[in-house]
Amino acid sequence: MTALVYWLDMAGVVVFALSGVILACRSRMDPFGMLVLAAVTGIGGGTLRDLVLGVRPVFWVADPTYLWVILATVGLSIVGFHYIHRLSRSFLPIADAFGLALFTVIGAHKALQLEAPGVVAVLMGLLTGVAGGMVRDVLARRVPMVLRQEVYATASIAGGITYVGLGALGVPVGVAIGLALAVTLGLRLAAIHWQLTLPVFAWVVIRPPQEAQASADPGAEQGVPQGGPPAQLKPRTKVRVRMISPSQQRRQRDKESD
Repeated sequence: MTALVYWLDMAGVVVFALSGVILACRSRMDPFGMLVLAAVTGIGGGTLRDLVLGVRPVFWVADPTYLWVILATVGLSIVGFHYIHRLSRSFLPIADAFGLALFTVIGAHKALQLEAPGVVAVLMGLLTGVAGGMVRDVLARRVPMVLRQEVYATASIAGGITYVGLGALGVPVGVAIGLALAVTLGLRLAAIHWQLTLPVFAWVVIRPPQEAQASADPGAEQGVPQGGPPAQLKPRTKVRVRMISPSQQRRQRDKESD
């Protein structure tokens, strides 16, 4: 089982390093920039996890194989640059989804091995899965996916809870790993395919009825009286913070595009 976890961790490093290389290519970076993005994506989350858990030395210092794997990934990517450059736009989020699932399980597993509480293990899985991608996106001058409306961190949390919960129920480690990977990857791929998002909080301007009617009536804009006694006090426009559902967000985007 230790060998299985090790190779899953190595696979996660390869996938995340490849996502860093793809983003570097699209950002027109040189080979050193590709190496930096690949490294921070591949080992950044695990490094922060080990530092938080007090593991000394961190995993890639104790086992430099991780560094050689990143170098090999970048080297092969440079050789096959033209093939990577032709990959579709959907390949990066899909590769990132696989890396997220692998690193979420690895982070939670390592925290449980160090006898951390279940809630800490879930957070360590989240940190391992999203921290490297956050640094990668910041270096590439992009808004990190974990800070957008996408179902990203939520998928990692669900996978971590699944793994920790199954472990507490005495489920074999191999089965728990497989189910946690399926939950995280399934949620993330479903969000990519169906463009699922979480509700957001936004400032909403609430116009009083008189102002809304005046803005809809052309004569009111020209100062033509509409009848009735003039209002002594002009109603004030109110601003409130409201939750906007994904369907409302899509309607708003469609309206703006029209």
